[in-house]
Amino acid sequence: MTEPRYDVVAIGNAIVDIIAPATDAFIADNGMTKGAMALVFSPEEADALYGKMGPGQEVSGGSAANTIAGMAALGAECAFIGQVADDQLGAVFAHDIRAAGIRFDTAARAGAPTTGRCLIFVTPDGQRTMNTFLGASHYLPEAALDRDLIADARYLYLEGYLWDPEEPRAAMRAAIEVARAAGRKVAFTLSAEFVIDRHRAAFHDLIDQGLIDVLFANEAEIMSLTETGDVEAAIDAVRHKVPLVVVTLSERGACAIAGDARVSVPAQSIDKVVDTTGAGDLFAAGFLHGQARGQSLEASLTLGAICAAEVIQHFGARPMADLKALTAGVA
Repeated sequence: MTEPRYDVVAIGNAIVDIIAPATDAFIADNGMTKGAMALVFSPEEADALYGKMGPGQEVSGGSAANTIAGMAALGAECAFIGQVADDQLGAVFAHDIRAAGIRFDTAARAGAPTTGRCLIFVTPDGQRTMNTFLGASHYLPEAALDRDLIADARYLYLEGYLWDPEEPRAAMRAAIEVARAAGRKVAFTLSAEFVIDRHRAAFHDLIDQGLIDVLFANEAEIMSLTETGDVEAAIDAVRHKVPLVVVTLSERGACAIAGDARVSVPAQSIDKVVDTTGAGDLFAAGFLHGQARGQSLEASLTLGAICAAEVIQHFGARPMADLKALTAGVA
């Protein structure tokens, strides 16, 4: 098997995040569940909610895109496949991801709907409440896949958020086939409990068929997947079905389980949580970067914890500090 050119190629939602501070009362008055992510199904609803936002920031986002942005900041060779529309937000997304040194060749889609956006309200305690209009990202076709690119990456990284719409779900299934045929590894993040509730059987099917090599989840997600009320029971239910299971445990750190082996690291100490947007995405970035470089599970977990700690100390889901400098010496 030839040495791959890329460390990771990711497939995910191509979304622009719009982030603004909000009060707990605002969250409650607008019927949101604090700290959760909800889908917005119409551009009219998205526009109405956007109109209620205070001054904010616009920055390219999307779970998988955030992860490879973190990996690129660490020095990894990355590519991204995701659908934007031929509009202003689509141009913003394409510019941002390419400026990060990430290969992005997916052609913009003409016509409606517009490029996806995520309206993120951050309360004073740093919790983010997300309202996502997937827009054009819902329409990523299998024809958009660059099969040679997927086969030339050490990891194919997929986000559960994009499993919901039929068209990109078919594209991701095809991408898995390409990666497996090329002898590459498939990493999958469960993304959110509401995604799991809708596709639990399909995710179990992927796991049972041995199509996932690395599974990322937080404790709520892995308990939802296994329909258990205890995180240790949930881990035990999947640890021998997936070669590598990585679970983040919030302030308790994170663990990686490979069969009977288990490694844990504590969370990094920080002064203040400003915005938890992207914490899981950047954790996955650090961990995958370590694994792509052949580092130990402990070192990879530590890289993930450092990257997650950096991103929660400022607004937005993309790193602002020099991740290479922050992670120097981790081995």
